Amino acid sequence: MAASSSKALPVAAAAVAILLVMAAAAPAAEAAVCGMSNEQFMSCQPAAAKTTDPPAPPTKACCDALGGADLGCLCGYKSSPWMNLYNIDPERAMELPAKCGLATPPNC
Repeated sequence: MAASSSKALPVAAAAVAILLVMAAAAPAAEAAVCGMSNEQFMSCQPAAAKTTDPPAPPTKACCDALGGADLGCLCGYKSSPWMNLYNIDPERAMELPAKCGLATPPNC
């Protein structure tokens, strides 16, 4: 019985290690929305803030993030309650691609 217990321990340790790696990787994959991470969204927030007049121009980090994002997907969030939660003015947010020299998707 001791021999089977000693064989089970490395197998259990390997299973736990695999689960930990999967758990660590899952939040990173889930954090991306429309190809942008939370950090990338936050780099654009000052340029779309509804309580700042005039808003700051988009930073290079923001424009780089938008350049790699699915802009059509982001358009789907312009009426989202999350915009208010993060102090985002939807109209200002929709102006960011043009300010970064990017084409805004049609019907956005």
